[in-house]
Amino acid sequence: MTTHDMLSLLRRGLLVLLVIGASGLVAELVLLEHYEEPPQFIPFGLLLLTLVVTAWHWMDERKRSLRAFQSVMLLLVIAGPIGMFLHVKGNYEAEREFDPSVLGLDLWLEVIRGEAPMLAPGTLVQFGLLGLLYAYRH
Repeated sequence: MTTHDMLSLLRRGLLVLLVIGASGLVAELVLLEHYEEPPQFIPFGLLLLTLVVTAWHWMDERKRSLRAFQSVMLLLVIAGPIGMFLHVKGNYEAEREFDPSVLGLDLWLEVIRGEAPMLAPGTLVQFGLLGLLYAYRH
């Protein structure tokens, strides 16, 4: 097996990992009923778009599909921190409404332990970086 063949196999493996992860996260979001408010549809849309462009690029490795793939991966990297912010904001508002007397470190400990998992949207960043790693020097 040549170096080129080995690299191609590793790249395909990265795409398989991306598809498995994105599919699993879509299933988890459905199970968690992560669709009560319009902003909660954003990760669904991005993950479904991830699956679509990954399939497209798997079948057609030309430059156009690669650029679309890279664009979606960049959107995932951007969406992750925004989702983390929204989770923290939602937890903060819930804690302030539940017990307005809690302040300082106690408040922030409750916020980071809140109902919306603060780091969960970071998974989007991981998927985006995995995809960009695939596309590096492609």
